[in-house]
Amino acid sequence: MRYFDYRKVAKEAGIPPAKMAKLIAAMRKEFPKDNMMFELHVLRAWLAIRDGHVSVEDALRSEPSE
Repeated sequence: MRYFDYRKVAKEAGIPPAKMAKLIAAMRKEFPKDNMMFELHVLRAWLAIRDGHVSVEDALRSEPSE
């Protein structure tokens, strides 16, 4: 089940697929069993990028490191 259409927002934001995959992987680690929270956080990140509040590089840097 999909809760949010975050892929549409990613296209609007012009996020390259490789960077999109890195951000998605990081978010999934934070919410491995909660699909709604995972999708919500991905959506919020894409919206922030799309609206110019952060860059893709900033979002990748702010992800927790392993």
